[in-house]
Amino acid sequence: MVPPPQNEATVFHPRSPYAVSKVAAYWYAVNYREAYGMFISNGILFNHESPRRGETFVTRKITRAASRIKLGLQDKLYLGNLDAKRDWGFAGDYVEAMWLMLQQEKPGDYVIATGHSHSVKDFLNEVFNQLELDWHDYVIIDARYFRPTEVDSLQGDASKARDILGWTPRVRFKELTKMMLDHDLELARQEKTLRDAGHVVEVRGAYE
Repeated sequence: MVPPPQNEATVFHPRSPYAVSKVAAYWYAVNYREAYGMFISNGILFNHESPRRGETFVTRKITRAASRIKLGLQDKLYLGNLDAKRDWGFAGDYVEAMWLMLQQEKPGDYVIATGHSHSVKDFLNEVFNQLELDWHDYVIIDARYFRPTEVDSLQGDASKARDILGWTPRVRFKELTKMMLDHDLELARQEKTLRDAGHVVEVRGAYE
């Protein structure tokens, strides 16, 4: 495991097949850039979240479940390692960074991150506190959700992107959790309205 903070010079150490594929894509890009002079930049994007995040990813899994718990639509939330730390940022900010990479005279590789690390437990605290709930009453640790090769701590150093691209993230951790929670609360309210009216609503169990 490579200790944080991680920057463009940090040696890759992929911990899943998904991560291995990303590293391969990175080197494909470098190879085509160096061999054929193509304008190809690599964005080394740390975790980027938004209300559009898939519901199997832990952040959205938490906001979706917490919203349903608040409205009585769900009882429990099953999670794995709560101590894993991630550098969570807003996807919209990261898309801006990608656009800025393409406006440069020369291509390059850039870490895009907030520079702040939070644990899954921190995310839980923030979301459930906004709902005036205690997550300890609802969260169950399930061994099925532990990774065989865990990444303990991710924290990006985006100083190169700041210095060359002029990029800095705008949305902070608390704002991000509120944005995602507000979206999922509205979904939960719609679901409850339909259920109260007698409609059958099929809900996937990814966040249970």
